[in-house]
Amino acid sequence: MGCSGSRVRSGFGKAPLPRASVFLTMVLISTYFFYCLTGVCDSVPRPVSYHQHRQSSDGGYDDAPEDPRPPAAARLRPEPRDAPGNGSDRAPGGRSDAGRRQAEPAGGRTRGPGGAAEDEPAAGIPVSNTFGTKRFPQAVIIGVKKGGTRALLEFLRIHPDVRAVGAEPHFFDRFYDKGLEWYRNLMPRTLDGQITMEKTPSYFVTKEAPARVCTMNCRAKLIVVVRDPVTRAVSDYTQTLTKNPGLPSFQSLALKNASTGLIDTAWSAVRIGLYAKHLENWLLHFPLSHFLFVSGERLVSDPAGEMGRVQDFLGLKRVVSDKHFYFNQTKGFPCLKKPEGSSRPRCLGKSKGRPHPQIPPMVLQRLRDFYRPFNHQFYQMTGQDFGWD
Repeated sequence: MGCSGSRVRSGFGKAPLPRASVFLTMVLISTYFFYCLTGVCDSVPRPVSYHQHRQSSDGGYDDAPEDPRPPAAARLRPEPRDAPGNGSDRAPGGRSDAGRRQAEPAGGRTRGPGGAAEDEPAAGIPVSNTFGTKRFPQAVIIGVKKGGTRALLEFLRIHPDVRAVGAEPHFFDRFYDKGLEWYRNLMPRTLDGQITMEKTPSYFVTKEAPARVCTMNCRAKLIVVVRDPVTRAVSDYTQTLTKNPGLPSFQSLALKNASTGLIDTAWSAVRIGLYAKHLENWLLHFPLSHFLFVSGERLVSDPAGEMGRVQDFLGLKRVVSDKHFYFNQTKGFPCLKKPEGSSRPRCLGKSKGRPHPQIPPMVLQRLRDFYRPFNHQFYQMTGQDFGWD
């Protein structure tokens, strides 16, 4: 009896335990839902939405294609390293670009020319414009001044596979002492399959430029926009005259002596037009096959035709065509038709298409006679007759 009673009491003593456990569980669940309803759960980190902002290198017209991969994959993708086999990213001496990167801050962000961390994310959250890689240009528009280089660059920037610096970097003629890493940081970011470009027309006439460009990449493609050297000289003078109204007359600058009619080749407006002499300097470092010579005149009369040649030279699909252009009678050169989402067509700025001053016909004829042998030499060197005579 004693033992039986004891067992019964023990059984009754254990019965409340499961009810207490259930009660405690219900309390915890109720507490959890209460805090979620009051907003505490909102403090849990959520995935950051991804937006691929399409913007040009200088806020201009050409949009980069959006990353086709899902947002999460694009967000987590690390910035690709430059392939060591890519000649465009080689440093002097043949070392791959990866081997000469400067020390980077935490997170792998490179420093821009001003020393600040580029594409600095807020609160450590990655931002979309860090995608792609800054590469050395695979193609450079190296000349010539007042030949049509700005028009060519703007036409090229329509192409989705071209990314270009809007302003002229002047690295190989003015800022070479800043170093190649500084130069590369000026470039826009590109994705695989896109071409990085820049244009600085003074490179063509700078003696040191060919060797310096070859130091960066001896396989670079070089584009030279040339124009009748007499017309080019007058256009050059016209541009300078707008900045300096007190400039002497064109004829006094072009001629050493009015009576003899000798041309003053020390004047830069005349010297730039000696295309054959400048090309000789470049051919010491690059084969002729690396050059494309674009006619400034045909870029006006047949922009789509010249752009077809340029796209073929760069290995690009022919995207820029007749449908992109219309001829502006006021300015006297082609403009780009209104792009989708824009309110008006795009023409070059007010500095383009200025009326030229009246130059005495005798002075212009003297210049044509002076340039004729140099033009013929240039035709022979390039295999193209530009019809300036």
